[in-house]
Amino acid sequence: MKKNDLLTPEGTRDLLFDESVARRTVEDKLRRMFEAYGYSEVITPGLEFYDVFTLKTRYFAQESMYKLSDAKSRLMVLRPDSTMPIARLAATRLKDETYPLKLFYNQNIFRINPKNSGRDDEITQSGIEIIGGDPKRADMEALNLATEVLKACAVDDFRIEIGDNAFFKALISNVTADDDEIEEIRSYIENKNFPELKSALKKYPKSDETMALEALPGLFGGAEVFDKAEAFLKGTDILSILNELKQVYKYLSVLGVSDKITIDLGLVNKANYYTGIVFRGYIQGYGMSVLSGGRYDTLIGDFGLNLPATGFAVNINAAAKAFLKSNTEPLTNPVQVLVYSDKDSLEAGFIHCRNLIADGIRAENSLHDSLEEAKEYARRKRIAKIEIVDKNKKITEINPLNEGS
Repeated sequence: MKKNDLLTPEGTRDLLFDESVARRTVEDKLRRMFEAYGYSEVITPGLEFYDVFTLKTRYFAQESMYKLSDAKSRLMVLRPDSTMPIARLAATRLKDETYPLKLFYNQNIFRINPKNSGRDDEITQSGIEIIGGDPKRADMEALNLATEVLKACAVDDFRIEIGDNAFFKALISNVTADDDEIEEIRSYIENKNFPELKSALKKYPKSDETMALEALPGLFGGAEVFDKAEAFLKGTDILSILNELKQVYKYLSVLGVSDKITIDLGLVNKANYYTGIVFRGYIQGYGMSVLSGGRYDTLIGDFGLNLPATGFAVNINAAAKAFLKSNTEPLTNPVQVLVYSDKDSLEAGFIHCRNLIADGIRAENSLHDSLEEAKEYARRKRIAKIEIVDKNKKITEINPLNEGS
């Protein structure tokens, strides 16, 4: 007996009517913006070899990826990330292009999330990648474009968090090299789980680095964070990273969004290919981040071409949900005219419907055998006009909403 033929898999869902329009609206808005800034679109395969995501560093846990095999029994995955395939693309087919490369994409990714986590396993992402160019200029451009994207999604109701993965990487490298321990500590910092973080760090000798790691999740807020951070990081060699982050903050302030910025030194992205600045964007109406990105200077080198890069991705699922929540009017355009013709004038009906559409009128050709069925359908769909076409192409108009049920 079939159990799952009427269900969608966990982490996936069907989109109906206004939901579909909301998604396409956000996608089109971002596509126009990226093209206006000089970015070119690329599309990578939905299926990739498992090896693409298991390079020198374990960027994605194998249990988080949907796996299958091809006809030659080679291990494949449904694309869990867009940045790594684009890094592969940059190091192979695009290696002889003129740099910097400014690329954008709009495609789905697939990740296995914990049951009941509230996160989608299938996510549509739109994003950009800047490959090559001066790192500081590229970071500034990515942040500028990120703020423009957030404005486009939420007008003024957005926030952006900035941090730097280099803080965590520099500190943890002096504490442990064990991947599982690093991921455990990273997750406690990211989730601001102070008790578990403190407990996890007790197993290591007390040092400036362990004290700084323990302090990281509490170092968030406005510009005052920089002064607090200097006190905790003064015994380490990463004050220069803090000064660079100050410059980023000043740049964003000049753009007029200083009141939208939160500095978070505990912002440690799970996709650990990030080597420098990281950031996340939030909009009103959605509790989790809708935008995330940062600098990754060693990832493309894993594919054989050493190039610095930066970029970000927008969770279209999340942005569309927030857009729907803030929009009180229906997004689907109602049909203006229902065209009905009897069995002797079907061709005339189709031609008339086609002509209406060519004139910019939303018209639907009736598929009912009788006029009464067409009227009932129009009443249910709130279509205010039926145009009846006879075999002589004569048009008769009626309003089914005025005739009662």
